[in-house]
Amino acid sequence: MASGSGTNAQRICEYFADHPSIRVKLILSNKANAYVLTRAQQLGITHHFFDRTTFYNTNSISLMLKAEGISFLVLAGFLWLIPGNLLNAYPGRIVNIHPALLPKYGGKGMYGERVHEAVIKSGERESGISIHYVNECYDEGDIIFQARCAVLPEDTAASLAGRIHELEYEYYPRMIEKIVIGR
Repeated sequence: MASGSGTNAQRICEYFADHPSIRVKLILSNKANAYVLTRAQQLGITHHFFDRTTFYNTNSISLMLKAEGISFLVLAGFLWLIPGNLLNAYPGRIVNIHPALLPKYGGKGMYGERVHEAVIKSGERESGISIHYVNECYDEGDIIFQARCAVLPEDTAASLAGRIHELEYEYYPRMIEKIVIGR
């Protein structure tokens, strides 16, 4: 599930393209014009858009996922809180990645450049990524893995984001694999 351009989603799809037991079967987005849907089409992966009403006021997404045989959900830049019906349908089987070292710099509205700006403004000497299970609160699920990088004195939100993206691309697919195979 993604809300934006889908670079992490693409890396995940490519990582699992020839995997013997794990594959990306479906990409969902809450934004009709999100570039992640174009990436999904280019990769030959089934993709769908859904709106807020469908997501929060129906069981349509949960039913679609079950019908497709989806057993594990990965959030890759998905910005909405996951509703209870999906949390109940996939207990302990939804993961997310956050571009900072949680529990700092998480929560509603803390995504993308906003996170990096807050990290720099606070004078942090390091940042990184947090891969965590999803629960009913933004960025508060149990942390599975963190990787760190330095915050340099000359950093801007964009330069820090570049190093954070490299950590995401390196570790998120590998951690997804480890979690799914370990089930």
